[in-house]
Amino acid sequence: MARDSETDDGESTAAERPVHATRGLVEMLLERAAESEPSRENLVLDATPAADFETDLGVDPSTPVLSHVYFPMAGRAVSDVFGVDLGTPAGRGRARFLSHPQGPAELTRRDDLAGVVLLAVPPWEDLLAFDRRGRRLPLTVVDAEPPAESLPE
Repeated sequence: MARDSETDDGESTAAERPVHATRGLVEMLLERAAESEPSRENLVLDATPAADFETDLGVDPSTPVLSHVYFPMAGRAVSDVFGVDLGTPAGRGRARFLSHPQGPAELTRRDDLAGVVLLAVPPWEDLLAFDRRGRRLPLTVVDAEPPAESLPE
């Protein structure tokens, strides 16, 4: 029998799994959706653990905060030929951003899904968050910058 915080298949209920994203990422995604209209956007997103931010976000340190995007051009030639996505590091990118320039403000059968999907629709002012089953999730936008990353020397 499932506990109150889980569904019959053991997943947490939507109300208990808010999605967190940085304001910078949210603003960039909305701008990109508006600029690409009438084309649709479909981008892989990645998260940074809350503990890695310099600012205390007021959430559990292990909470993933969406903070990065992987653009589809990276590794495109290999993906087009072999179907292998080299633009997203292994084990990363369990979230996705989609835009629906003509609507609807919900996930459709044509969408690429992920554990979490952020969706934008005109007038490009807000993002909606969904789980892979199309259930709405609460979205919390945090005013924090992810830690700077550098390549090893």
